[in-house]
Amino acid sequence: MINMLSNAEIYQAIQVMRREYPDAGTTLTADTHFHFLLAVILSAQSTDQSVNQLTPALFERFPLPKDLAAAEPEDVEPYIKRLGLYHNKAKYLVNCARKLVTDFNGGVPQTLKELTSLPGVGRKVADVVLAECFTIPAFPVDTHVSRVARRLAMVPPKASLLAIEKKLMEAVPEDKWLDAHHSMIFWGRYRCMARNPRCSDCPLLPMCITGQQNVL
Repeated sequence: MINMLSNAEIYQAIQVMRREYPDAGTTLTADTHFHFLLAVILSAQSTDQSVNQLTPALFERFPLPKDLAAAEPEDVEPYIKRLGLYHNKAKYLVNCARKLVTDFNGGVPQTLKELTSLPGVGRKVADVVLAECFTIPAFPVDTHVSRVARRLAMVPPKASLLAIEKKLMEAVPEDKWLDAHHSMIFWGRYRCMARNPRCSDCPLLPMCITGQQNVL
């Protein structure tokens, strides 16, 4: 039986992460809310760095939703072909832009329901856009956040992404959700990696059963 962390212990652990990575924040670059939305869609199963390398040319070619809405996926593919799943992502971008134009007058909506109605936009993408573009409280859960939460027993090993999101929102003060999200991402990238996590010198080792098992 795994002893789960209490809400107080979860927040304590995230505060340790924040102290180690005090400048943790979004690493995607974009000049408008529309372009940021596109970048987040492209970041699925791709690194932010790889997305940032190709978006300047993409954004220059398609500065507004109406420009991208008038294109075909084949017009977009050359700009993003270095990314995984680029065929599907090109379709998502074009169809997303078309829906923005037809349903939202070319603007990026500011509710979870409306954002998740867009092609290529799931809950995580929507949460990121709400938090980063509009400072609307949200706690996006990506692969790093979910891995760190499970390994530290913040949630059960098989907890769903929605269950992880709900637990973290319960344990962390609302005004700290975005900082906590970024702190957990950086922790997952640079400390608690999917392969070969740096457990032996981890400041959270005393409360991490997974890490303790790894260093035995």
